[in-house]
Amino acid sequence: MKILGIGNAIVDVLCEVSDDFLEKHSLTKSTMKLVNEDEFKKLLSSLKIKETISGGSVANSIVGLSQLGNTVGFLGKVNNDNLGQKYEEGLKKENVQYLYNKKNESVPTGSCLILITPDSERTMCTFLGIAGKISNNDVNENDIKNSDFIFLEGYLWDEGDPKKAFDKAINFSKKTVMSLSDLFCVERHKPHFLDLVKNRLDIIFANEQEIMSLIDAKSFEEVISFSKQIKKKVIITRGEKGAVSINKDKLDECDAKKNLKIKDLTGAGDLFAAGYLHGLIHNFSEKECLIKGTELSEKIIQKIGARI
Repeated sequence: MKILGIGNAIVDVLCEVSDDFLEKHSLTKSTMKLVNEDEFKKLLSSLKIKETISGGSVANSIVGLSQLGNTVGFLGKVNNDNLGQKYEEGLKKENVQYLYNKKNESVPTGSCLILITPDSERTMCTFLGIAGKISNNDVNENDIKNSDFIFLEGYLWDEGDPKKAFDKAINFSKKTVMSLSDLFCVERHKPHFLDLVKNRLDIIFANEQEIMSLIDAKSFEEVISFSKQIKKKVIITRGEKGAVSINKDKLDECDAKKNLKIKDLTGAGDLFAAGYLHGLIHNFSEKECLIKGTELSEKIIQKIGARI
């Protein structure tokens, strides 16, 4: 495999809501909040479902890479329940090798309620279910060794079993890519993420908000300076300002297109990563990788959902 993604196997449930709905339920726009099963059901009870898709951040990227013709796999934990079955079928339909054998578990398959407001922003409420209980026993050493890159998501990182799964994957990987995923994740795990970024990862994806929070930066110049110091490849999406790649001392930039008919920002970062990594696999220049990432990102935000 070119790339093996390891992440939360989450079924996305897309709903359109008003800003008042977010306010009523004390939800912060554009962030992800973890909820328990009861909270998830309560929120969903008053909503009309628009679409249900096999999701999860890295899984979205892996599907994007598969659609571009790359040989890819995904590892994420589901239960042997109805949603788990749908999840596996959804990935196989997209020609993704699904590297997890479902078992009957006491905890259900994870779900993410994606609330889309009229301004196209998405706010997520995630019930991790069994997805958050991935352990080192679920990670196959040979699958890691047989992949050129592994791609991890910050959403999955947590103390205990998930941390052990991360450690095992990184230890056996040729090259490790990770997305910081969300401001919520960064602030929750700041010391650990900083250690990963500085010492254990080869390529880091982040948006401007996430990377600035990680290093407590007051300006984007500080982010550039930090990225050059750590001598890693740091790729940062900046919304309307485009995207930046800092590779050791070299800085490349790509502008974002103006006046796009944005419908839903779900998956913008995931598909950006897919486009960038596609370029990397096929030996594109750094600038061309950014352009390909931006192209896919722009495509996905002009439709509902995180799949092209």
